[in-house]
Amino acid sequence: MTIATDAGTETRAKRLRAATSAAHERVDHAVMAANPFADRESYARFLRFQYRLHRHVEPLYADPAMHALLPDLLMRSRLAALEQDLADLGLAPPDAAFGPCLPQAEALGWLYVVEGSNMGAAFLAKDAAKIGFSDTFGARHLAGHPEGRGLHWRRFTAALDAVELDEDGERAAERAACAAFDHVLGLIGDELGPEGAGSR
Repeated sequence: MTIATDAGTETRAKRLRAATSAAHERVDHAVMAANPFADRESYARFLRFQYRLHRHVEPLYADPAMHALLPDLLMRSRLAALEQDLADLGLAPPDAAFGPCLPQAEALGWLYVVEGSNMGAAFLAKDAAKIGFSDTFGARHLAGHPEGRGLHWRRFTAALDAVELDEDGERAAERAACAAFDHVLGLIGDELGPEGAGSR
């Protein structure tokens, strides 16, 4: 059975949002508690965290099978921008492995989380600006799309919602989105937590 996403049915994006709301809140609190925009050193740790996340998901952005479902996916990758941001600060990218390519439903769950983070990046970009970073220096990966963050996100969710999944696929996407937030939380602990400060 395929779950429809017509006008009378809650969309997949909304279901994923509901399924991950608690995990999303934990991540938001963890990032803010780390005060990553306190100074240049704190921001450098934030860049390391972001780089490790985007390096992990890069195979999903490069997967031709996903391009057929999400046509502008390759252009949405922020890994190259993060490499430039690190170079702006005179930093080498941290050691980080690519994650695996995932089955379709799981990939959709992960991409929902990573793409959704670009909406919240509007607030992070303002904080980065306070310590001298911008979309042309040090904070390129936080920049909004030229067409606007909202429209860019809606284009993504429209494509996400249009993919046909059966009930097992829907549940797999939800589990994967929760797993993605757990992964993010682990990276925050590694790079932004007290034990991560100055340890790399």
